[in-house]
Amino acid sequence: MTHTDIVTAAMLAIGDELLSGRTKDKNIGYLADMLTLNGVDLKEVRIVPDEQDEIVAALNALRAKYDYVFTSGGIGPTHDDITADAIGAAFGVPVAHEEKAMALMAAMYAARGLEFNEARQRMARLPVGSVHIDNPVSTAPGFSIGNVHVMAGVPNIFQAMLDNVLPTLRTGAKMLSRSTPCNFGEGDIGGPLTAVQKTHPDTVIGSYPKFDGQRYSTDIVVRARSAEALEAAVAAVQAMLAEVAARREAKADTD
Repeated sequence: MTHTDIVTAAMLAIGDELLSGRTKDKNIGYLADMLTLNGVDLKEVRIVPDEQDEIVAALNALRAKYDYVFTSGGIGPTHDDITADAIGAAFGVPVAHEEKAMALMAAMYAARGLEFNEARQRMARLPVGSVHIDNPVSTAPGFSIGNVHVMAGVPNIFQAMLDNVLPTLRTGAKMLSRSTPCNFGEGDIGGPLTAVQKTHPDTVIGSYPKFDGQRYSTDIVVRARSAEALEAAVAAVQAMLAEVAARREAKADTD
């Protein structure tokens, strides 16, 4: 497998309301699901306030590290919607009312019998050189610049914009996964499972504990980009579980 088989991404969620708890984020999980389905690994998520310096610093760190960055929030009509200005500052380009966005939004507000006032015109301000992300829900566009895709925070609008971005992405080898149920708690299998992981470095093995009110159990999930690597690791996990079960039975017989 070459490095080009792996495409990475990060998300930057913007908004004081996320950090205060007033708004519960619904976009991170959706983005993770959709990127996974399309062969892109979401590797990092950051949440920052509506402060330009914080947005710029986080964005510049993420866009240098990953193939793609997706942002949510801060592109509305109010004074604290500063994402467009922050993105422009990060890329060192001016932000201005964009002709196509102005025309689309003017027509939309005219059709609704509403004034296309100064506040609403703020949503047509884009960093110079950026490309529209169409918004079929409420018209006001998101935008892409470099490897950064800037989208609304409202979940149904974020999802609609992402639908338009996904076909444009370079995608990598998709991650395959297999879940194996385990009747033991993590404390019983932690050491042996670590050994399995070390002998199968081309896989990622996760353990997820469960408690049904009476006993602990674990779901073991193996992920790999190669079907052969996946099958080999799953077989090793199953063999490990059989050994743990046999040791427990032997101990019970001697007690």
